[in-house]
Amino acid sequence: MGTRDLHALGQRLWLDNINRELLDNGALVRYTKDFSITGLTSNPSIFDAAIAGTSAYDGEIRMWHNAGVSNEAIFKQIALVDLRRAADLFRPLFDASDGLEGWVSMEISPLFANDTWGSVEAARQIQHLAHRPNLMIKIPGTPAGIGAIETSIHAGIPVNVTLLFSLAHYQAAAEAYLRALERRLVAGLHLQVASVASIFISRWDIAAAPLVPPELRGQLGISMARRVYAEYRELLASARWRRLAEAGARPQRLLWASTGNKDSDTSPTRYVDALAAADTINTLPEKTLLALACNQKSIAAMPEDKNLAEGCLQRFKVAGVEVDSLGQKLQLDGVEAFVKSWHSLLGRIAEKALMHSHAHSV
Repeated sequence: MGTRDLHALGQRLWLDNINRELLDNGALVRYTKDFSITGLTSNPSIFDAAIAGTSAYDGEIRMWHNAGVSNEAIFKQIALVDLRRAADLFRPLFDASDGLEGWVSMEISPLFANDTWGSVEAARQIQHLAHRPNLMIKIPGTPAGIGAIETSIHAGIPVNVTLLFSLAHYQAAAEAYLRALERRLVAGLHLQVASVASIFISRWDIAAAPLVPPELRGQLGISMARRVYAEYRELLASARWRRLAEAGARPQRLLWASTGNKDSDTSPTRYVDALAAADTINTLPEKTLLALACNQKSIAAMPEDKNLAEGCLQRFKVAGVEVDSLGQKLQLDGVEAFVKSWHSLLGRIAEKALMHSHAHSV
């Protein structure tokens, strides 16, 4: 089975979804047992869909609204109810692995994407409210976010660096992690502050598809991921990292995000199949996870050849794709999409609150 093959290879699978139904009907427990799921990620879009698709949250929304709580604060409360439950479900795995596995993630408001200190304060607030050691805070790896990531990790807050696309984005996130740990080392603090660097894959291919010949379509995201992975392995072999590791630090693992395949002409697991790599995480939409669980073919480990990855990226440059500038655009577009999802989510909560207010006034 595909999921167990990947686990045996050293790749961990996280679910890119959360909702009350998954928690209530035992599906999340089943995924951990049957499909090697060892953590999960969330975002405003996921919660927007969860709140829209069920009445499970309506009572809480009404209660908090009647208490005069803002829509944003209502979201935090209901999201944390779900994420605390998920964190508790994964807690035995977290404890057994000494904090390596069993993580859940919650994102700060994307309105702080260009606000370093606002991001730091938002991360601290979520960690305080969640009150779970295995909850990771998602902070985007924008220029302002990088400072917030270093400050948060230095303060001992576990961080999932999100919205990374290019090699330069990854290098900035890795540098922030290293600097934070080096500052902790000087201060005599422990170095076991968890972090993952989330590289977004499928959006590369959606953006590049109209720009390249058919034979290159669907290959840019994978090529970029392989180039980043080669950089990751080089970093772990460096003297700078070894010094931190000897003092107790653990790697900031690479996480493959946006791995649901939107091209119906190719395999739904094509990104999973292509990115099977040790010491990484793949966070999968439920649909992709179920397709992978049905996958009977064996999965080969991803090649670590830096030159091979560079050669593939060069083919895109020859085809006229400015990879570096496209990476910057994808991150800016990603922030914009996150903000749009955030407003949609808060609008959904307002609708639900007003719907119930009207129902009670009739």
